[in-house]
Amino acid sequence: MTKLSELKTGEELRAEDACDPEVAAELERTAVANQLAIVVIQYRVDHGLTQTALARELGVKQPAVCLSGNGSGYLTFHLKTDVTPSP
Repeated sequence: MTKLSELKTGEELRAEDACDPEVAAELERTAVANQLAIVVIQYRVDHGLTQTALARELGVKQPAVCLSGNGSGYLTFHLKTDVTPSP
């Protein structure tokens, strides 16, 4: 069995993956979505919120703020915003 100390770090794995042009392109394409997901998850953790509680605060239903169940890690937002022009 591999020892924990022998395992590669996440950074090492990302660096290796980035050497593959297709993987590097996908990492670049999804960079903003990944950063947003990290910020939202950190906000939820910091404030002790479930997806449902966060959705309630945003005035939407839980499916509007969710991580997909297929492991892709994509964050989905479907927010309605009332925009009133300034006088």
